[in-house]
This record gives sequence, C-alpha cells and structure tokens, in this order.
Amino acid sequence: MRLGLVVNPDAGLGGKLGFKGSDGRAEEARAAGAQDRAGPRMNQCLTHLLNLTASSLNRTNTQLQLVVWGGRMGGTWVPELDDSSPVSIELVGATPDSTTPKDTAQLVGDLLASGVEAILYAGGDGTTRDIVNALEAAGPEAQKTAVIGVPGGVKMHSGCFATTPKAAAEVVLSFAIGDLRTAITEVMDLDETVYAKGEWKVRMYGEAWTPSSPRFMQGAKEQVERVSEEDTIEGLAHHVATLLEDEPDLMVVWGSGGTLRRMGEHLKLDLTLLGIDVQHAGTVYSDLNEARLLEVIGAHLSDEHRRVLLLLSPMGGQGFLIGRGNLQLSPDVLRLIGHANILGIATPSKLIGLEAVRIDTGDEALDAEFQKKRFIKILQGFRTTRLIRVAEL
Repeated sequence: MRLGLVVNPDAGLGGKLGFKGSDGRAEEARAAGAQDRAGPRMNQCLTHLLNLTASSLNRTNTQLQLVVWGGRMGGTWVPELDDSSPVSIELVGATPDSTTPKDTAQLVGDLLASGVEAILYAGGDGTTRDIVNALEAAGPEAQKTAVIGVPGGVKMHSGCFATTPKAAAEVVLSFAIGDLRTAITEVMDLDETVYAKGEWKVRMYGEAWTPSSPRFMQGAKEQVERVSEEDTIEGLAHHVATLLEDEPDLMVVWGSGGTLRRMGEHLKLDLTLLGIDVQHAGTVYSDLNEARLLEVIGAHLSDEHRRVLLLLSPMGGQGFLIGRGNLQLSPDVLRLIGHANILGIATPSKLIGLEAVRIDTGDEALDAEFQKKRFIKILQGFRTTRLIRVAEL
C-alpha cells in the first residue's frame, strides 16, 4: 500500500505555553522555547507501525511504501529503514525553509499525483482542514482518500484522529490488510469568531473518509451541555465550594472547557475558557502555561501539609480527560499534582455513553501509570461521584 505522510511542523508548538492554537505563532512559540510536537509523535507512530508490519499481525505480508517530502514535513520523522524492512520510502519533493497551509495543499497534491491510497498526517484541527480542503479541490475521487490523523496539535476535535500515535499505527496496518473500511466522519474546529466573543463552540467545517475503528479512532467532539443542566452545574460548583470551606488552604487547578467555566461563574470566578487557571486563598492565577503551573503549584507544595486538586471535564463525544486542549498539563505538571489529586467533572449528558475516559499525556510511561490505576473518580453532582474506567491506548 502506498501511504502518504504529512507533518505540520508547527502544530502543537503552543500547547505547553498556553496558546490556544499555533496558527501564525510558530516563531513566537519557538522563541519561547517550544519544541516540536507533531513530528516526534509521527515518529512514534511510524516506529510502532514498522514493528507491527514486521510482526505476525501483518498476516497478508503487506508491503508499505511511504510517500513523503524530504525534511520536516515528512522524511525527517521516518525511522531508519533497512533492506529487509517491509516498509520503503519514496521522496516526491522537499520541505521549504518555512511552511504555510499552501505547502500542505501542495504536498497533498503531490501525494495524490503519486497514487497514494491513504494519507497519514500529524497535526491538529487546522492541519485537518488544510488537508480536507486540498482533497476537495482535487475532485470527488480525491475526496474519498482515507485520512488518518496522528494527534499532534493543541486541539483535536475532528473524528479522523486516532486516540494516540500508537493507535494510529494500529489503524494504518488494519486498513492496509483489509480489516477496516472507511466511513465518513466530521471535520470539526473551534469557531474562532464565536471564541473571540468569549464562547467555546465547535463547528463542522467538512467531512472526510477515515478507517472506521471505534476502539482506535476518537470520533468527533460533540456539544452536549444543555441549559436544563444548570442546576447540576450549580450543584457541582457547590461541591467544590464545600471542599474549600473544609480545607481553606486547598489549591484548585481549573481545567479548560465550558462546564468548568460555568461552575466558576457560580463561585464568582472569571475562569479562562480554553486555559488552565489556579485558585488559592482568594487569588486566581489566570491562563497559566506549563512553566507557570510548575512554579505556582511547586511553591504551594513546598509545604508538605498543603494539597492541590485538579478539576478536569472530559471532552464530549470523545472522552478525553487529558491530551486534548490542555497541553499545559504536561507530564511534569501531572506528576507534580499526582494521580490521587485529579477529579473529573461531568454532567449527566456527558456521562451518557461514556464508558471510559481517555488519557494521552504524551509520555508513554505516565499513560501506563494511569491505565494501571484503572479508574478515575468523576464528580457528577453535589457530593455524588462515580468511578470511570481509564481506556487502554
């Protein structure tokens, strides 16, 4: 199978810095010390794919030919191949010194011209939109090209992303050997116009064909909150208020999203919609990046008698608790806070169909620690909690 590769080298750069996306801010992010995210996650995916292809799981002995541009939009991230490998590489161009969405469109065009059967890409929702727009511009047949996303951006709401880089490799092999068929999924992204007004609304921008795998593909984000749940939101907020009354020195880290922001309104807190805020002793530290979180939380925990509570709301329709839209919560931050100090927050509508929460910290060892723990406590109402399983992969 001929598999095209697309890497957006700037995707995900602003995650730990607290940016809400990396579009137009790559130079700023790199100047602030940001490191590549999309490329290394593509490398992680391809490394696992090489192992899978060379294993007994490749029961049809399928050969994969990776069609790429040389450089940071593709070839840089391909692991070293030897002559015995069932995977080969074909160069069809080179990455320019600086990249724009036009380069993504050009790369997609080159991949289509070379006859790829599927496109494996690493980036976020913006990258997805660029690829889908290029496929649409190429005509009806090109639109049916299967796309598989390696989650490498700041926000990933679209249904064509795998849950993790390794899951993307599983999908590619299953598709290559004929175990998966493609289905239409929604291409979603944050509505920037509405967001500028202080609202978080995800809208549909198009459709794409992607291998259908409920286990390995994340599905599209859903808007699930309802006005009728306002009493529940108030009850959730009251629960947090009682925790603070019982433990006045408790530091609360507020995750992103509409549910937590509405809880904050009941507590007279002006929380950041897409950021991470910290509340302690009447002070709110707003929209903190990774470095500031480590600084503020570390200073608080320098006293061993103090405690931190991290509140997180799973993404509706996908179930991600960590790894989508909250990259500021890096592995270092999460280890500082500790597993036992994470509390999920979910309204009844979010709990419908939520059999497990997904966690993609970007650190395989830490992901394994969460999976070994097996369950996360979820607050669903005033003094009402339940345990939700942590999904594998």
